[in-house]
Amino acid sequence: MSWKARKEHVERVERVERVEREDLVMFINACFACTRQQEFYSTSESQAITIEFLHEYILGNYRRLYARTLAGGINHFNQALIALNLLQVGAPNNGADRREEGALIAGALKRLPPQRVFSLFATLRERRVNNRRTRATIRKYLSERKDPIFDAIKYRGKVRAASAHAHLKLPGELGAFLFDLKKQARFNTDLLERFRQAHYSKEAVYTLPFTVAEGLAEKHGVPRDEFLARIADKMTMGEKLRVQKSAARSGATTPSVDFSRIPLTKLALYILAQSIAQRRERCAEFSAAMREAAARTLRRAPLRLGRVATVLDSSYSSAGSSEKRRRPLGVALAASFLLGEASQAYRAFWSPHVGDDILVRAKGQTNLATPLLDALDWAPDLIVIISDGFENDPPLGAAEVARKYRRDLDPKGRVEIVHMNPVFDAENYAPRAIGAAIPTVGVRDAEDIPTMLGFARFASGSAPLGELEAYLALRVQDLLKGAA
Repeated sequence: MSWKARKEHVERVERVERVEREDLVMFINACFACTRQQEFYSTSESQAITIEFLHEYILGNYRRLYARTLAGGINHFNQALIALNLLQVGAPNNGADRREEGALIAGALKRLPPQRVFSLFATLRERRVNNRRTRATIRKYLSERKDPIFDAIKYRGKVRAASAHAHLKLPGELGAFLFDLKKQARFNTDLLERFRQAHYSKEAVYTLPFTVAEGLAEKHGVPRDEFLARIADKMTMGEKLRVQKSAARSGATTPSVDFSRIPLTKLALYILAQSIAQRRERCAEFSAAMREAAARTLRRAPLRLGRVATVLDSSYSSAGSSEKRRRPLGVALAASFLLGEASQAYRAFWSPHVGDDILVRAKGQTNLATPLLDALDWAPDLIVIISDGFENDPPLGAAEVARKYRRDLDPKGRVEIVHMNPVFDAENYAPRAIGAAIPTVGVRDAEDIPTMLGFARFASGSAPLGELEAYLALRVQDLLKGAA
């Protein structure tokens, strides 16, 4: 082979690897940010079309890496969609790939919320996907649940549908409970018997899980405020948060919320849902709760940083959409507390400017250039920008600041700048970037930040495809060890 031919071959291989790396980075970024829900600037329909196309494209061209993305820390929606697509197309022919995929699917399902897994099983049933692998996956998941009786009560219709779809033989009284309840005069299993009695007794309703008891209480005509007051100790923290707003609007008793049990981003969204007057009155309490939630997050995912600044977007678009109300602003607020706890020195630069973080609200235009200049002037080691990327005051201002700073003042990249975007831009198939000088990664919750700081080097284009593949392979090992 001549020197020219070798050079052309090397260039061709490099181009192929660059395209593969860009494809995978785009897909993983989308899997962090997109949930197929309406955003401020795009509809749920456009989100659905874009994310489903990306899944089909990556599955068709990079199946092994598509499956390994399950271990990459992506959000629950995309984990479930990957599992659905892999089960739908059937097992690969290669034995090693088949075993790894099966383990990844099982490990991912074990970590997903049960309601999302049962919805996945319902979709498989609707699409008539009933191959041997699918049946084995459903059987394994149900057999490994810690409390199958509780699942049968709380998700009765979904467990029944999944069991029928996979042709399962159910142990004990589960079969009779799920498929022949009306003919049963009594159950020996305590929880099943309480459920049967709750159809006839108001008192028995309060011994059941909240989501089951809610419908039966309505059937018995129990007043809503009375029901919420008596069932409060049976409610999960997520259930309490969901009924807070409706309970307050209807004048019913509002369930008390234990801040020590709420994840960081959910706590931020809860606080932002309160009025400015309430937040001002309870500012110290809310700030302490956020710091404690950030500390709990860092105990699970340790992160130690030096001098850190954040540029936080609180413009009007951070209000989100009707489906994702205040989520971009909530992620920014949670990120501020998380990075503040993880850093030796920390400063937050909001746009527009706010006093206390707890009092932030979505308003005004998006000006990222001014707070970015202020952050650079403070001379940090790391700048994290939390924004949807739709900069308009002035347009592309932060991109130009970053470009000139990199070119003239910091060509060696002493200050690391990372843009974390909680919003998926369906038109661009990725979270919207600020500029070429700032790598952009998608983020669903502030709890993803430790993972995304590690992933940012791939988004910047500085790491080769082999390093990305090795990164995913390592995450696969960690997931499978955790599942074991």
